[in-house]
Amino acid sequence: MEQEFLDWLQTRQRVDVEHAAARGGYVLLGIGDDGAVFESGKKPLVIACDSIAQGTHFDLNHHSLCDIGRKAIAVNLSDLAAMGATPLVATLSFQIPRSFSLDEVKEIFLGAEDLANQFDLEIVGGDTNSWDGGLVVGAALVGRAESSFWKMSGAQAGDDIVVTGDFGGSILGHHLKFQPCCELATKLANDYKINGATDVSDSLALDLSRLASASGCGAEVVLAKVPVSEAARVLSARENNNRTALDHALYDGEDFQLILAVPPDVTERLLKDNTINQDLTVIGKFTERLGLIGVTSDGSSKQIDAKGYWH
Repeated sequence: MEQEFLDWLQTRQRVDVEHAAARGGYVLLGIGDDGAVFESGKKPLVIACDSIAQGTHFDLNHHSLCDIGRKAIAVNLSDLAAMGATPLVATLSFQIPRSFSLDEVKEIFLGAEDLANQFDLEIVGGDTNSWDGGLVVGAALVGRAESSFWKMSGAQAGDDIVVTGDFGGSILGHHLKFQPCCELATKLANDYKINGATDVSDSLALDLSRLASASGCGAEVVLAKVPVSEAARVLSARENNNRTALDHALYDGEDFQLILAVPPDVTERLLKDNTINQDLTVIGKFTERLGLIGVTSDGSSKQIDAKGYWH
């Protein structure tokens, strides 16, 4: 339902943005991307807003309150990174089960605060309510971007598909413990031309498909080049349903890595930059031909399903 709702909202907002522009409005990018962008002096501001909910994004029987608070900040930091924005301030909102104690609420906040401090992100306010439902933690973050901020619709046919980190098996702990790519994003936004970007929340296949589609492109992935995590291999070995480690890497989601659309000449310089301390891998190219195609080890091609986690 989430995607259908976003599609509907975008049809309404096109009218609203056009109306705002006629009145000297300041919205540069609205609904449908990893964040919204606003004019603000020489450099625009980016706003990201995301919530995590008990039973969907975490399990109170297995995950600590500190880690849950951390994740509420982390998922939004990942969205700012996908826009090439540097974090500035945040607000938090808590929907707290009535059974919770004050100490438990403090633990959620301390988890959020600890990660915020790592990125000089100031928590400046929010809202707290008690209710009869499960725990829901939301955050809204503001960051500052370069004038050429990244967006999902910027990829061009011929661009390299460059990804950070590795993929799959996030349910074994990465979905709570991941480190947002903010520092890398700030460096790349300052030093390199990146045509388009998004982060991988729902799956590598699904989010790459969205990035390509928003840009009017297709994507061709060399399957042997997809960085497969050790956790994906562990899950594949445990299961008895023929899901390979590559399947986990393509479809699991909650990796919170970046997908970047990079001109080939820029990729060459990027991969030689020894000041970058994060793994970057070229896994394919954006194409004029629409759709998501996987190239196998024998050189043949097959369709990759654009599937992952649908909210």
